[in-house]
Amino acid sequence: MSVQGQIQEPTFRQSVDLMFNRAVGLMDLAPGLEEKIRVCNATYTVRFGVRLRGQIQTFTGYRSVHSEHMEPVKGGIRYAMSVNQDEVEALAALMTYKCALVEAPFGGSKGGLCVDPREWEEHELEQITRRFAYELAKRDLIHPAQNVPAPDMGTGEREMAWIADQYRRMNTTDINAAACVTGKPTNAGGIQGRVEATGRGVQYALREFFREARDVAAANMSGTLEGKTVIVQGLGNVGYHAAHFLQSEDGCTIKAIIEHDGALLDHRGLDVEKVREWINKHGGVTGYPDARHFEDGSMLLEEECDILIPAAMEAVINLSNAENIKAKLIIEAANGPITAGADAILREKGVMIIPDLYANAGGVTVSYFEWVKNLSHIRFGRMQRRQEEARHELIVKELERLDRYLGNAWTLSPDFKTKYLRGADELELVRSGLDDTMRGAFESMRAIYHNRADVTDYRTAAYIVGIERVAASYRAKGL
Repeated sequence: MSVQGQIQEPTFRQSVDLMFNRAVGLMDLAPGLEEKIRVCNATYTVRFGVRLRGQIQTFTGYRSVHSEHMEPVKGGIRYAMSVNQDEVEALAALMTYKCALVEAPFGGSKGGLCVDPREWEEHELEQITRRFAYELAKRDLIHPAQNVPAPDMGTGEREMAWIADQYRRMNTTDINAAACVTGKPTNAGGIQGRVEATGRGVQYALREFFREARDVAAANMSGTLEGKTVIVQGLGNVGYHAAHFLQSEDGCTIKAIIEHDGALLDHRGLDVEKVREWINKHGGVTGYPDARHFEDGSMLLEEECDILIPAAMEAVINLSNAENIKAKLIIEAANGPITAGADAILREKGVMIIPDLYANAGGVTVSYFEWVKNLSHIRFGRMQRRQEEARHELIVKELERLDRYLGNAWTLSPDFKTKYLRGADELELVRSGLDDTMRGAFESMRAIYHNRADVTDYRTAAYIVGIERVAASYRAKGL
């Protein structure tokens, strides 16, 4: 009997639990500790009214706290009509394991509001956001030391700035108020590189994957990222930055882009910047003149490619299409884009998967840097940048003196002096920290994957690393 015949489609939360259970089945955890790590600590549901368009509109929101083995807890807030308690709790669980995997000192949390942001004017959305923030903050579900939200689907810098300002209005003497939320604009306490962080993390994850010849061979590929064909599902913040960096810096060919109103295909490669501009102007890919358009975008998930990047909603790869997926490598830029049932089918087919737990951890990693910046009240690089340049200048002057001594027989390479004398700014330091984090996390997964015969995929390896670190925190607390 095929895997598809054995497994019925689970919900998102059931998928997370199934993947958790697969990992703990290979670990030596006491049953009580296993259950403590698995369950969601608490979920708060709020229903609040806002007077809009001449009447009171009622909205439903959630904030779930999965694990407080470390505090504060961390996780985004999404705005979508599909938001529900099960989804929020599943996402909060993923945040716990994700933070542990990349060694960000947070527990897992997640929030959501049942609202379609496209249906409301900006000033109306601000009123809704501020009231939601008020309801959460007065219960310490937004707090720099207890619960720190961030952007997610349907939210961004603008909403985070509103939330931060609302918290500050309610806590006028809290010197660390800016750290109550991350993903803020840079002029409101944010950090350089946060907007691109998740997409940049996807790029770093792929680079790390291609550093290991055994992994590349297992995915039926060879060589480097250069020239690899890529399909991106969802050209929002994450998908756009991942596609942009892979195309402009790694030489990948973006052959297809899938959006809510269809998909674009060009075997020669799409111009990501032009597609992005078209979407921003027209609200979708329909009518884009320089590529073939498909009304049913999901068809292109099954198109042949080297790398498939689902970067939008969960469960886009499921029992209905998993058998038809032809990608050699899937990297989960979104949370939960592959259901547990589809995951089993893909593993049986030999498709390599870089799991969401690791692949989209760039966002929370740079959020951690922003939180630290807010608590330290100083931007990265401010203290050491000029001192670093001064030390480098000493070396350059000595090299130039040597050049004169040798009678101009030897000279510095073009642009060396300009590049070497420039100290790292905040953006470069953030990218360096993100790259180091993604490398370290992949190495910890790789050690499990390659050294244990009972671990046959990177998702299980990622869960084992994350769960073991959470368990170690609980043991250290004496729980």
